[in-house]
Amino acid sequence: MVWKLILLWMIGISSGLMVSAGVFTVLFVVGLVPRFAGRTDTAWCEIFYEECLIFGAVLADVLSVFPIKGSLGSSPNLLLTGLLILIGVFAGIFVGCLSIALSEVLDGIPIFARRIRLKMGVSIAVLMVAVGKIAGSIVYFINGFFEGI
Repeated sequence: MVWKLILLWMIGISSGLMVSAGVFTVLFVVGLVPRFAGRTDTAWCEIFYEECLIFGAVLADVLSVFPIKGSLGSSPNLLLTGLLILIGVFAGIFVGCLSIALSEVLDGIPIFARRIRLKMGVSIAVLMVAVGKIAGSIVYFINGFFEGI
């Protein structure tokens, strides 16, 4: 019984690390960290920023396996409340940075269309990507996949 639990734990952590590696790949290929470091004139901290990204992903991976129980309104524990607020702030910063990275990727769509000589239908292709994302979200929420979180 203990071996099954250890195996499940190892599979969960390994799978989370693989997903985190995919997110890192997107962030580093787009060049998000060097661009932010250059805009804020803190290029000397670029390695620190990358280490923080990795630490945050590993921490989020562990917290997804071992979630924190509690809420902001009903918890008398100030440490838990502070931790939840800190996690919320950093998650918001991460989502904002990721949305900036995705907007940078969208700038490459016209270049891609020009290289494959796509004369007509670029707007339809972008629309179909958006429809696919919406359909996936609807299936996700209708089936209640989020309830286990």
